[in-house]
Parts: sequence; C-alpha cells; structure tokens
Amino acid sequence: MRLITVLTCLAMTASAAAELVTTHVIGPEFPGQYKHPASITALENGDLYLAYYGGGGEYEDDSCVWGMRLPKGSSDWTTPEIIADTPFLAEGNPVVWQEPGGPLWLFYVQRYGETWSDSRVKGKISEDGGETWSDNFIVAYELGTMVQGRPHPLPRGGFLLPVYHETGHDHDIVGSDTCSFFLRWHPDTQTWSETQRIYSRTGNLQIAVGNLRNGKFVGYARRGGGYDPVDDGWVVRSESLDGQKWTSGEDSAFPNPNAAIAFISLQSGNLIMVYNHSMSGRTPLVIALSEDDDESYPHRRIVGAGDNTFAYPYIIQQDDGTIRLIYTTNSRSTIKMVTFTEDAIIGHVDELPELPAKE
Repeated sequence: MRLITVLTCLAMTASAAAELVTTHVIGPEFPGQYKHPASITALENGDLYLAYYGGGGEYEDDSCVWGMRLPKGSSDWTTPEIIADTPFLAEGNPVVWQEPGGPLWLFYVQRYGETWSDSRVKGKISEDGGETWSDNFIVAYELGTMVQGRPHPLPRGGFLLPVYHETGHDHDIVGSDTCSFFLRWHPDTQTWSETQRIYSRTGNLQIAVGNLRNGKFVGYARRGGGYDPVDDGWVVRSESLDGQKWTSGEDSAFPNPNAAIAFISLQSGNLIMVYNHSMSGRTPLVIALSEDDDESYPHRRIVGAGDNTFAYPYIIQQDDGTIRLIYTTNSRSTIKMVTFTEDAIIGHVDELPELPAKE
C-alpha cells in the first residue's frame, strides 16, 4: 500500500511539473492603462524582478519605466515603482537582466522625437538587486537605435546586448532597411563594441539569440514592414560562428505578423521559440521546442489563443531549470506570467491555424 501511495504521489508530481501555470502579474487594477513590453530576470537572491514601461499609451510623453519584484517564496508581486523617468521625454522597451556574478542591468529606450526612429538606448545598473539604481548613461548614441531582447552571456566574459536600428519615421511601417545587431560589453575595459549588422528582405528588428550545442550562435528576429495581413511574413533567421559576423537575415519557417518573438537555448541544449502563429494578428501565442539543434520544432503548445492579443513574449530559464515566460494582453493593459519546464512542451503537438504556403 505504501508503494502504491508513493508511486501515486510521484505521478501527481510529474503531472504538475508538466503543466503550464499562468498567473496574473499586473493589470488595470494598477493606475496607468498602458503596460507593454515587459522583461524579467532572476536575481541572485532568488527573487524575480520585472520591468515594463507604462503611461497613457505607446507614444505618450508621460510613459516611464516601472520595476516590481516577486520575492522568493511569495506569490504576491510588490507594488510597481518608477525606476527610469526623464522629464518631457518618453521611455520605452525596458530590458532588465542580472549579469552572472555582476550587477543588475537596466536597458531602455529614450525617445527624442515623434517616432521610435528618434530614439537612443540608455542604461542603469544596480548593485543591490534593484533596491537602488545608478544615474542613467547612454549606451547607443545613434538615433533610431533601440533595445528589447534578453542579453546573452559569452563564455569568455562579457555579453551581447541585442539591439536594432529602426528606420522609416512612421507609426505604422517599419522601414525595410531596419536591421538588428548586437552591442558587445567588454568588462575588462568597460566599453561597448558593435557587431556586424543583419539586413533582410523586409527589414528585421528585436532579435533574440541562443546557442547550438556546437557553440554556433542563432538569432531570430521580428520582420519589418507594415501591420496589414500578408501571405509572406516570416520570422527572420541569422547565424554566426563567433557572435561578431552574422549571415544575412533569411525567412524562417515561423510566421510573423510584425510582432516580437522570444528565443532561448536551454540548459539541456534544447531550444525554445515563442511566437504568434499568424501573419495577420498577435494570436495565438505558441511555444515551440527543438531537440535537434534548430533543425525542427515538432513540439508545440498554445499558451494563449482567441479573440485577444498575446504580445511581446520574453523568456528566461532559472538555475533550477524552471522556465518563466511573460507576455502582455488585454489591449496592452495586462502582464501575465507562465511557469513551466521542458516536460510541459515535449510531446505536445497542438493543432495550429493553417498558413499560406512558403514559396
């Protein structure tokens, strides 16, 4: 009888570990309707720290960067606090990241004109887990340079910061010469250097990067262009042997409605892509997993679907293997978090909407 009980408990534990657990982070209950591109990181003390930008809307000058934390062992997030705000100017796209063995970094966009093509990347650091922050500093001076993706640590020290140069000066169209690239942080000299820029057919932005088992870098990026439905909108793929020189961006097998994606290499060596399986809207939101070094993604599970938007996914894996995915929904007013392990994706083949044939 005790053996049966133990086996039953183990089965229940395995079943629970294979679930997608979605929780509410913040929504309209906190003042400020707009809560959009959010990022998350695991702090050295076990807390989770999340940053988003909010205000009256995407192009409102009252927008600023907010930070909040989920203390280790707690189920309640702290009340958001402003961590970056410049009078008379708007902020956007915060990326918060705990550097292994280093400070907590905050990168964000400062908009100086009417569109995102008039932006620069700024930064702050915290030496006490986000309790206090340094003064801000400029990371990229070139107008049109923006940030959105998770930094990627390098085996010999330093890291790659995914950035992009957005052109077009338009609220509704991303210019075809918009390109992704990386800023490389050199801790020994405390300086940045720029990698080769990645150009593609319709332009690309907001690249996310991972590594194959042989060390090769792979990046996936949001396509450029407009927001109307198309039949040839694909996530853009590039690769690199050293993180410095990158191939031209090519259309991948993943559809893209001109929306952000998330991509990460896991501790196991497997890869996860989070994307909208559509060329016309930000629904459904799908998690796809590859066990064969980016050759195929047969394991796919829908995390959000229906008459809503599920946008700006951002994904991390904690030291204990737990995976955290956040995204925004409900007209950019709500942030959700999904907690799971690889087992929750492997073996799932959810039925997805049909797509136009790729030429």
